[in-house]
Amino acid sequence: MEKVFVAQRVATKLFATESAVDGALAEAAELMSEMLRSKKDVNLSAVVGDEAAAKLVDAIKALGEARTAVVAVHNELNDVKLRLGIRTKMGFEDKALLRQATETEMRDVG
Repeated sequence: MEKVFVAQRVATKLFATESAVDGALAEAAELMSEMLRSKKDVNLSAVVGDEAAAKLVDAIKALGEARTAVVAVHNELNDVKLRLGIRTKMGFEDKALLRQATETEMRDVG
């Protein structure tokens, strides 16, 4: 199989992984927002749910670290691609279709 097609398969998975991590990070941030809003809506004390909020902050931090790691993977794989002599990039239309297929749907909050 030609190197460019193998690289394309890897790139497709990489882009999907990047999108999934970004989506999880966005969902976790929305969860925090909803938790804080819900607590206010039912007039709960600031101490109620504090441990859950702290754990969610830890999860968001971990997702941020995961995102940084995936970006590093992207950079490393780009170097590998160049070492293999592959100079092509994914076309704009292909990236747009991938993004559309893997993007988390944005919702109105507030």
